[in-house]
Amino acid sequence: MGSLIGLSALLAMRIAMRYRAVRKFVRSIRERSGKVKGETACHTVPDTPLERPRKNARTMHMVQEVRALERQAEKATAHGKYDEAEKLYIRALTVDPRAHDTQTALAKLYLTTDRDAKAEALYKEILMKIEDAACYANLGLVLYKQGKYAEACAAYERALEKDPSHAQRTFALGRCYMATGQYDMAAPLLERASIRLSRDTVLLRLLAECYMHIKDIDSAEATYRRINKLEPYDEEIKAKLVALAA
Repeated sequence: MGSLIGLSALLAMRIAMRYRAVRKFVRSIRERSGKVKGETACHTVPDTPLERPRKNARTMHMVQEVRALERQAEKATAHGKYDEAEKLYIRALTVDPRAHDTQTALAKLYLTTDRDAKAEALYKEILMKIEDAACYANLGLVLYKQGKYAEACAAYERALEKDPSHAQRTFALGRCYMATGQYDMAAPLLERASIRLSRDTVLLRLLAECYMHIKDIDSAEATYRRINKLEPYDEEIKAKLVALAA
């Protein structure tokens, strides 16, 4: 009987010890789980709404003011009020001295109203900041009009480097070379331009003249025949063809 009681007590003690071990194991798991959750919470970056970049109100106002002045200048130009247009463009540049479009518009105004010295100065200033084929070409024209042929050649060359396929600028460069007496340089340029500008008799006349200067009689005659097809009643061209055939 005593042994039975002792065995029961021993069994109860083992059950209690096992239960205690299970509770301790569960508690340790809970503690570790809680620690992981805490660490995760610490490293989580809270969602914050992205702020949209705010436009500078002063910059917006400046752009709007410049554009308004440009529109007024364009209207004044359309009505032939060139002095008023110039003042409006200058006001716009006072507001924003870096306004590239305003500068080019003012330079174009000077060019088209034959204020060549002003146009030259402004185009050169523009080209110090940004290289633009159209500005180089317009500078070339301004220089050509002033008789600065060598400088005009350099400007047109830069324009063609930027846009080699432009026929009108190729023509202009050939004409500049003719003005400097470099007919051998002018002829291939004018010939190339005449492919695109095949009905431009001014160009063709210069080309024929150029061929005459370099003693290429066959090419000169062929060019005069091209002109004759376009202007069959031009007596001067007929006379040149007769003289070349003699």
